[in-house]
Amino acid sequence: MTAQGGGEGIQPSGFLLELSLDWLVLRASENVHHLLGESHVTLIDEPLGRFVHAQAIHDLRNLFSRLSGTTGIARAYRVRLTDDPDLFDIAFQQIEERVLVEAVPSPEEGFGEAFGSVGGLADGLAVEAGKALFDAAARRMRALTAFDRVTLLAGRFKSTSSRTGVPFRSGANATLSEDFPRLVPDSSAVTVPIFPREDEDTVAAHALLCAPSAEQAAELNDRGFASTMRVPMTIEGRKVAEFRLAHTKPLRPRFELHAAAELFAQMFAMRLEIDRSRAA
Repeated sequence: MTAQGGGEGIQPSGFLLELSLDWLVLRASENVHHLLGESHVTLIDEPLGRFVHAQAIHDLRNLFSRLSGTTGIARAYRVRLTDDPDLFDIAFQQIEERVLVEAVPSPEEGFGEAFGSVGGLADGLAVEAGKALFDAAARRMRALTAFDRVTLLAGRFKSTSSRTGVPFRSGANATLSEDFPRLVPDSSAVTVPIFPREDEDTVAAHALLCAPSAEQAAELNDRGFASTMRVPMTIEGRKVAEFRLAHTKPLRPRFELHAAAELFAQMFAMRLEIDRSRAA
């Protein structure tokens, strides 16, 4: 299976489960007891519904049924999984014959703010064209996400928006390898292994929070950043551009913010196609 990230586990800010298509647990990150109150060893070959509230599993499976057959990522927010009062945001996707489920603690405040900003930020792109369109998109993505630096790459075009005072190092985040994980909240965090560790038929490398390799973490630190986010853009399955975001300090992972960034990116991709058609 094709790897999208560099590490052999998940970052400790999240939890990971690999499920069969009938939702039996095949693999689990070794920190999952903090999520479900059960050892990762206990979960293996058991139905996820044994450990999760019936309403939560019902809602997640309904959402998954609408995702089936696509290559997208579904998300659910503020989900209560067990008797524990803590709420979690969930992201899941189907990769070949497995369901990849990730969970992070829900933020206590600010839910919906990112999505609420996307429409207005995207509307401002309608009056731009050419290089100005790229510059405007980079600025608006930084406004949406509050990352210190945003670089937009599309073929030979590149535009960077950077917070005042952020030191610039040659290359910055523009040259990060394309297989870098999509979310790295803290490049210095210790990777959590996934059990069973010897399983070669894994899809964990496709996880949003797949751990970066040691080389990738060093690459990020060498550029003066502690966290990063990649947001590729596709049109009809063809990659047309990518936003690469970086921050000088560690950040808490927020699935809602990543989803909002994806939505803005796709709206920009459509605007880019219109601009290119007019210029042709």
